[in-house]
Amino acid sequence: MRIDKYLKVSRLIKRRTVANEACDGGRVTINGKVAKPGSEVKAGDILELRFGERLLKVRVEDIKEHVMKNDAALMYTVLENN
Repeated sequence: MRIDKYLKVSRLIKRRTVANEACDGGRVTINGKVAKPGSEVKAGDILELRFGERLLKVRVEDIKEHVMKNDAALMYTVLENN
């Protein structure tokens, strides 16, 4: 699955366009490498998202096309939240 779509489906970022902009701005990494919006993400990958001074590091647990709001948090595990 594309990283921009994963960020939206997992509700780490609310809108796909915002996820796209975050990737274009170099604020998202997959396994330590800067991610482009079309970069593929798979289970086991480590994502880092930077929001200003805040860093969110998560491990991808599951990939789903559609998920209910309550189950979105099951798609990842938070490793670090500064």
